[in-house]
Amino acid sequence: MSLGCPKNLVDSEVMLGHLKRGGYELVADASQADVIVVNTCAFIDRAKQESVDAILEMAREKQAGRARRLVVTGCLAQRYDGELRQAIPEIDATLGTDQVEEILDAVGGPHVLGDAPPQPPSWIYDHATPRVLSTPAYTAYVKISEGCDYNCSFCIIPTLRGRHRSRPLADVVAEARGLAERGVREINLIAQDSTRYGLDLGLRDGLAALLRALDSVDGLCWIRILYAYPATLSDPILDAIAGADKVVKYLDIPLQHAADSVLARMKRPTGRGQLADLVGRIRARVPGVAIRSSFIVGFPGETQAEFEQLLGFVRDAEFDHVGVFTYSDEEGTASFDLPERIGPLVKANRRRQLMALQKRIALRRNRTRVGQRVEVLVEGPHPESELLLRGRLASQAPEIDGGVILNDGRALAGAFVTAEVTEAFAYDLVARIA
Repeated sequence: MSLGCPKNLVDSEVMLGHLKRGGYELVADASQADVIVVNTCAFIDRAKQESVDAILEMAREKQAGRARRLVVTGCLAQRYDGELRQAIPEIDATLGTDQVEEILDAVGGPHVLGDAPPQPPSWIYDHATPRVLSTPAYTAYVKISEGCDYNCSFCIIPTLRGRHRSRPLADVVAEARGLAERGVREINLIAQDSTRYGLDLGLRDGLAALLRALDSVDGLCWIRILYAYPATLSDPILDAIAGADKVVKYLDIPLQHAADSVLARMKRPTGRGQLADLVGRIRARVPGVAIRSSFIVGFPGETQAEFEQLLGFVRDAEFDHVGVFTYSDEEGTASFDLPERIGPLVKANRRRQLMALQKRIALRRNRTRVGQRVEVLVEGPHPESELLLRGRLASQAPEIDGGVILNDGRALAGAFVTAEVTEAFAYDLVARIA
């Protein structure tokens, strides 16, 4: 079981690769498994609870079924290794984020491997690392770097994942070339901080160089950037996005808030004016770009006036996609000790208000597409009708954005088709294949 973000999913795929190379047969049903591995997330409270629930569910499976061994890996194990094993004795082994390649020992070993290593994580995979893709055959995630050098007051990621470290450019290109040879047509570049890529290797604007190199890989059609950090999104990177044919005009850039006072408490390096200028600069240098952002509401001390500033910013910016999180207390972060906690009902209400605003913006923007011809990546049959297909535009990332409902069931998954948009909703479009 793989929980959490695509970055965690890549770690799961690497573990699957090592297990398959080690002679293990992979099964999709826990009741058929001799060994169960749960790769956990610990980013926010909801993710931690989901991980704990999954571990408990698999512990019951181990007690009732054929499974003889339960292994817990990932961020939750990195952070709460000893507590987990004490609270859930059915756990036989744990691996932290730096121990991904020790999965064979954990699965086959006679005892618990011990606490996660005390030193900061430093591991990252390369193109020769075995990996079993769990995504559809036409799409894959490529992790270009690991860790983060920023110290945002709400974030535990530097503790869980270590300092920022990039893969060599040639290594990323080699992996992309191998994926394309296997039939992958879309790659999504992921990292904790994508736009910082290459800086630790002495590459200034390294992401720009990487995008230009990936643009020449035969077989790839779409290259997408996720998790761009605003402070390091430079003009050369934007120019590379605009100028590379296969790089889709899409940016996922978490801004977190728009009130200067909240951004200061969050220890973010950019203020509201810089963020507004950044959004304008992105649209000026990358015509037609789709921008996704995410925000936190209910941060300690957030006043109604500060929340109103956030609403105004989102109203003015008119993002294509927005995700909203309610603030979550995380032990070990600077914000954990901040005063003036916001109540859960207030946080939930502010989230609803911001999402309602974004829904209106998204609907208005989507309606401008009606009558347009667009390129759609077909993902397969629509879950609600065998007569329909589902797909995505280049401006829609897998799993997190809306999609396209195609009222024609003849195209195959992984195909790119031209379609005419006939109807628009807040998150989805309806189209017919032209």
